[in-house]
Formats: sequence, structure tokens, C-alpha cells
Amino acid sequence: MFKLITLQDTIRIPPETFGSPLEKVGHDQVKAKYEGVVDEELGYVIAVTSVDVSPIGKIIPGDGATYHKVTFSLLTFYPVLQEIVEGDVVEIADFGAFVRIGPVDALLHVSQLMDDYMSYDEKQGVLLGKETKRKLMSGDHVRVRITAVSLGRAGSSGKIGVTARQPFLGKLEWIKLETSQPKENAEKKATENRTGAPMR
Repeated sequence: MFKLITLQDTIRIPPETFGSPLEKVGHDQVKAKYEGVVDEELGYVIAVTSVDVSPIGKIIPGDGATYHKVTFSLLTFYPVLQEIVEGDVVEIADFGAFVRIGPVDALLHVSQLMDDYMSYDEKQGVLLGKETKRKLMSGDHVRVRITAVSLGRAGSSGKIGVTARQPFLGKLEWIKLETSQPKENAEKKATENRTGAPMR
């Protein structure tokens, strides 16, 4: 899920930036330190949204910079187990599909796609269901549930696993078809009752 998190830190204002507006320099310093970071507590840091820098700083002997306390807000994405999310398929491979959820691509393994045998058509770049003939390709919009989360360490972006093998999950077109069929059957029965046709 996406979150807005407010944090406090101390930042270094380099002497070469002393003539520039403090808020701008502070924003640049916070952005350089936090944006793009993957952290076990914060998740994926997408953007710095606001920065409030204290005008009173400290000087450390031997360092020409000033150090200021700063309060700032971060927009983050933290994947939660069992959370249902929607995203676009960005890549198809023989072992499954990669789904873009927030700032990261999650793996939708071929075994977690649907209750059907899936084959990979490399020429067309699609995964095809043997019995259902349903296709999944790049650009398709899907609804999935997060089943595995491993946030990265030491520069790694981490791994997220998702499933579509549950009711009301999968490609949105498939979900629409599945939810409209019971409604159509109910309407058909209601029409038969009104016309006196025998019920099956």
C-alpha cells in the first residue's frame, strides 16, 4: 500500500550552497539520501513530498558545512502480505508474468495464474490457457493478491510474489466475464418463470 510518512533527520548543508535558499538545498539533500531507497521499515521510497529545515544549524570543528534538523514527508510503497492490488503486465516469460505494482515489478508465476495448463507462445509473447484459451500478454490489466514479500538489502530491489488463482482475481476481462455469467443465468430463469417455461 502507498503511505505518507513523516520523519526527522539531520542533514549536512555544504558550504558551496550557502548562498542558495535553505529549503531548496535541504530538499535536494533529503531527496539524494532517501529517494529510490528500499528499506525494511519504510518499503520503497518513491518521492520526497515536503521538507521543513530548521534555520538554526550547528558547525562541527574541521567541517565547513552546517548541520540542520529537518522534518520531511515521504511517499512510500510498502507491499503487505494478502493485500489485493491491481497492475499492468509489463513482461511475459515462459515461467510467468511480471506485473507492475507501484514502483516495483512482482512475479506472477505461471502456476499461480489460473486453474488451467498454461503454455508460453514465444512468437506472440503470450501465455495461453489450454482449456480456457485465455491469453495473457504485456499491457493487460490484472488484479492479484500479494503472497510473498522480500524487501531488498544492500542495493537490491527485493522480490514480490503474487497470485491470481483465487476468485475475482486475474485479468480484469476474465473477472468481468465470470461475474456477468451468474447474473445472465438469473435473468434467464426469471424470464422463463414469467413466460411459464419449464424450469430446469
